[in-house]
Amino acid sequence: MKKLTRNTEDRWVAGICSGVADYTGVDVTVVRLVLVVCTLLGAGSLLIGYLVAWVLIPKRTDTLWGRATDVPPTHDGPAPPSA
Repeated sequence: MKKLTRNTEDRWVAGICSGVADYTGVDVTVVRLVLVVCTLLGAGSLLIGYLVAWVLIPKRTDTLWGRATDVPPTHDGPAPPSA
């Protein structure tokens, strides 16, 4: 099941547009352009909605670093001798 989250890896301000783009399957550039045009045409009223979304939409927690399971563990001791 899809969840709407803020994408903190591909963000300009808060990751709202990137999260919406991931959720809807639309290119993030299109979402950002629509946000800018609608904000300008609506005399900045969409800016309030962006700020509310920033507060309400949770941050994505499953980042690439959090999902890495195929990384071998590191050893603190000396390296084994080469043959």
